[in-house]
Amino acid sequence: MKKATTMMAIAIFSLTLANAKEPVTDGNVTVNTEKSLIDWKGEKVTGEHTGTIKLSNGTLELKDGKLKGGEFVIDMTSLENTDLDGEYKGKLEGHLKSDDFFGVTKFPEATLKIKSVKETAKNGVYNVTADLTIKGITNPITFTATLINTDGVIVANTNIIVDRSKYDVRYGSGSFFDNLGDKTIYDEFTLSVNLVTQ
Repeated sequence: MKKATTMMAIAIFSLTLANAKEPVTDGNVTVNTEKSLIDWKGEKVTGEHTGTIKLSNGTLELKDGKLKGGEFVIDMTSLENTDLDGEYKGKLEGHLKSDDFFGVTKFPEATLKIKSVKETAKNGVYNVTADLTIKGITNPITFTATLINTDGVIVANTNIIVDRSKYDVRYGSGSFFDNLGDKTIYDEFTLSVNLVTQ
């Protein structure tokens, strides 16, 4: 009985080793769009709204196990609100997708292409410069990203602050309209990004 138990333990250990994936160190790695998450938060004078948006596809470029680049396509039609329910949720989602904001019928995709990456003093932490395109308008953007590469699975995290006024998203913006008072919606919104490759 003891021998059989030992043999079973060896078999399980061997199977675990066989299924373990070597950490990816070079080349382009495809992002798992089902497991990856993008949360957004927009603020106004009287409060804030939160939601999610999905990736259509994405790749991370590695060299010697370190981040070197990447390209990502965001599905703007997938934009959802998470802090409201029922009719109000539907109205807000419809308004955000309309021409007042992101015009997703005409511009169903946004893209982010990494242009340069610089390592920081912290292991796995990078300062990134990228081109962000929304509504067909491209602007450079900078952010700090963290990348962890373990057992063949890569997880990358970042918070990106976007100034919507640079992408002709004008509704309720004090950059374009005067005397909005408590109806003002702030230009900057935040994308909290969690990318997973497996």
